[in-house]
Amino acid sequence: METTIKDITELMSGFDRLGYVIEEELATVVFLLLKLRKPILVEGNPGIGKTELANMLARLLDTQLIRLQCYEGLDVNAAVYEWNYQKQLLGIKIQEHSELNEAEKEKNIFSEDYLLKRPLLQSITAKDKAPVLLIDEIDRTDEEFEAFLLELLSEFQITIPELGTIKAQHVPYVILTSNRTRELSDALKRRCLYHWVDYPSMEKELAIVYKRFPEIEHKLATQIVHFIQGLRQKKLQKTPGVSETLDWALSLMTLGYHTLDERAVARTYGCILKSTDDIRMLQEEGIEALIIG
Repeated sequence: METTIKDITELMSGFDRLGYVIEEELATVVFLLLKLRKPILVEGNPGIGKTELANMLARLLDTQLIRLQCYEGLDVNAAVYEWNYQKQLLGIKIQEHSELNEAEKEKNIFSEDYLLKRPLLQSITAKDKAPVLLIDEIDRTDEEFEAFLLELLSEFQITIPELGTIKAQHVPYVILTSNRTRELSDALKRRCLYHWVDYPSMEKELAIVYKRFPEIEHKLATQIVHFIQGLRQKKLQKTPGVSETLDWALSLMTLGYHTLDERAVARTYGCILKSTDDIRMLQEEGIEALIIG
């Protein structure tokens, strides 16, 4: 079924109602995904909302989100399908005394009843409406798996030797994310629309904080975002993303802080810094300079 979203303005309003701040450039790419059914590849540093984009799109379309979390060594069994061998053994046992011939028994054992559908196969066999398929952190997989994806992203079909080729009943809305730990192939990029997500500006990050925590006090929100923006200018092992900003804001509010001071920062280092070297560096340089009055 075609989405009823008519234009980019309506799309941006929908994201806004869900509490996701989206810029017009990214909204345009998402709108084209909806209309052209062409996958989008979203690259950027970790923790800046790439995965959340897929979550929000699924909510906006009121459809299922199917997520494939990529990792090194990911193979077809974990991503597409595998046979339920225990159930097959039981099926063979049950069929021992049946009147089926050998060919019929084999066909029965390798039917969909014995198939375990993994995320990619789930996405093209969705029956009611097109799901959102999130292929998260594709750069963690190897080039062999990336090449396997090409058939799915080109034709939206998957071939299972025992069953034949299965075509998508509803072409999924595909979002791939990458933290750019390695360069992806040109073939994969050609099949996708592309968008780079950078760290947000001061104004956008403040808007994100307000959108997520409308009750936060203005001074605390401003101090938090200013502090984080300052941290990103330093040479850290792990630069804090938007997710750390939101975790920190929630933690400070939970602890009852109304403004930011050195003690508050020292008590909550763990929300924004993820290595002892980064914490030590900040302690040595002093944190006062990052706190505005």
